Amino acid sequence: MTVVALFGAGGKMGMRLGRNLAASRFTMRPVEVSPAGQERVRAAFGLDCVSAEAAVAGAAVVVLAVPDTHVGTVARSLLPLLAPGTIVVILDAAAPHAGHLPERADITYFVTHPCHPPIFNDETDPAAKADHFGGIAAKQHIVNALMQGPEEHYALGEEVARAIWAPVMRSHRVTVEQMAILEPGLSETVCATLLDAMREAMEEAIARGVPREAARDFLLGHMNILAAVTFEQVQGVFSDACNKAIVFGKDTILKPDWKRLFEPEEIAASVRRIT
Repeated sequence: MTVVALFGAGGKMGMRLGRNLAASRFTMRPVEVSPAGQERVRAAFGLDCVSAEAAVAGAAVVVLAVPDTHVGTVARSLLPLLAPGTIVVILDAAAPHAGHLPERADITYFVTHPCHPPIFNDETDPAAKADHFGGIAAKQHIVNALMQGPEEHYALGEEVARAIWAPVMRSHRVTVEQMAILEPGLSETVCATLLDAMREAMEEAIARGVPREAARDFLLGHMNILAAVTFEQVQGVFSDACNKAIVFGKDTILKPDWKRLFEPEEIAASVRRIT
């Protein structure tokens, strides 16, 4: 049996991952400092949380399901306890990219993150259709990076990643730097910002007299077809009027140099703010 120590097991993310680990071939050892979290783990999995020392003893993999701001602190506290060859799994590129992981050459750092269930999917089960985050019932893709460690450790790291984010479709191998471009760069700085702006625009339409339900239905429906055409999910083109509106909209809404957000120094600054 391959032992996986799960730190932060009673938190929101830890409970998500623990549910999937409990259903996998791996033996889970949960670690949780909060009494309320310990009770959640006991109620959900029938397991008592153990000390950090007990959890990592003989564990092949250690998963840090803790906030980005705590990853470095937790990793440093664990360093003296880890046997050579232990795979430490981090769930986001922010702390690794920012240099918060302690240096130790004989352990492996493996970074993984979910892509979340895609907008365009073939889900028909109600539970899967309602699983927008992923990791419960809806299929999703994931990205992984072997930050340091022997190449043969990638396979086990990816297997753990597939287990904790299950059900998984495609598993993409990237570098930590590329993962940081994807998040926070692409997904949060750009996508979340533009979505927030769209929500503000909807509220502005409502403030100008459009009924709320009509505005929401109209926007979400157009987001669906416009995204399908833009990302070539369907074959189609925008009308001349729509293309003219896009040109005007970009000139009005976006700064001319907005793509500088993807420059390495901008990604690094964003990661520093997060961590």
